Amino acid sequence: MTTASLRPRDRDALIQSLRSGVTPRVGARHIQVGRTGEIAALDKDLERIAEGGASFRLIVGEYGSGKTFFLNLIRGAAMERQIVVAHADLNPGRRLHASGGEARSLYAELMKNLASRTKPEGGALNTVVEKFITTALAEARKAARKPEDIIHEKLEALSELVMGYDFATVIAAYWRAYEKDDDTLKANAIRWLRGEFSAKTDARAALGVREIIGDAALYDQLKLLARFTRLAGDKGLLICLDELVNLYKLANPQARNGNYEQILRILNDLEQGNVEGLGFILGGTPEFLTDPRRGLYSYPALQSRLAENPYARDGLIDLSGPVIRLDNLSRDQFGQLLGKLSQVYQGAQPQRVLLPDTAIPAFIAHSEQRLGEAAFRTPRTTIKAFVGLLAVLEQNEAADWRVLLEQTEMEADEPRAVMEVSDERASFTL
Repeated sequence: MTTASLRPRDRDALIQSLRSGVTPRVGARHIQVGRTGEIAALDKDLERIAEGGASFRLIVGEYGSGKTFFLNLIRGAAMERQIVVAHADLNPGRRLHASGGEARSLYAELMKNLASRTKPEGGALNTVVEKFITTALAEARKAARKPEDIIHEKLEALSELVMGYDFATVIAAYWRAYEKDDDTLKANAIRWLRGEFSAKTDARAALGVREIIGDAALYDQLKLLARFTRLAGDKGLLICLDELVNLYKLANPQARNGNYEQILRILNDLEQGNVEGLGFILGGTPEFLTDPRRGLYSYPALQSRLAENPYARDGLIDLSGPVIRLDNLSRDQFGQLLGKLSQVYQGAQPQRVLLPDTAIPAFIAHSEQRLGEAAFRTPRTTIKAFVGLLAVLEQNEAADWRVLLEQTEMEADEPRAVMEVSDERASFTL
């Protein structure tokens, strides 16, 4: 991969994200190193989804180890395969299971972030719906049939699923609005699909449907959307959920177990092949998985399904199970990463060399001296410092990288303190 294929806007966004210690949304593939086996395993999952199958993965890694970066990398690969992608971070107000609107809030966030190859930044829900309609129109012209007949035939494939009739009714309403150029009806249909109706009476008056997307409908609606994306001409739907440690933080055991039960339902459904064209990738910390008191292992049915292969030890790996653990980058891989960062940074001024090749090993040695093994275990601090060094060298031609390096102090990125979330008032207590 060459930096020539990285657009200046994407390069600037990538550099700015890394400088701020934020996981980049664009350009991740340009600095990816290592993880070859993990990427190959997820690539097989994407192929399975594109062929109409299903997939479930739990990506486990320490705070700052690159989980979110890895998820973003897979999101990009999915969109290249014409798989629609939705992502969201869990927090006290967004959960998989709840009764106070938190699950509906998670669904709304997923719909806001819905992305496709033509709209990678999100907001692709309208695009998917209109693609369904234009695809149906093209089929109708080719077969010399009425467009509404083709549309109704396609929508019949949704009726067997939970809330499928209402979903089909909303899409049909969007089609009528498309034909009559009725922007109000279009907007109401999209509002329903985004989960923005809070009262059934309002939805019935606007669209003639009996149900709305509430807390209990989150997973069923995602299954519907997965099938719909395939009807629209895409290959399927991938759901990426990060920060699942927020479920581990729930102080109320009943609320926590309700969310774990939802994960179990999703896992069973996908692993048994009961769903078409849908994949889930969840990101969490080791304690979220293995803590016997509050983690997923505290739920016996999940512990048995997520238990690791006992033969995968002493250097042997098995990436076919639902859990993938992200190992630390090796020293060589970290050197490759910094080399790619340097190339990307110099993309705007290829004629000027900011750092010689000998500077990267020196920088790694300096990081090890200051941070110890945390330099590779949680590389966020080291990457921020490296990008900062490049920024100073770029703006100060007389600066000597050796002098700057000796003056640089680093502090290890500490994991965020685990805070319990009270289910009753969503308050935080140490």
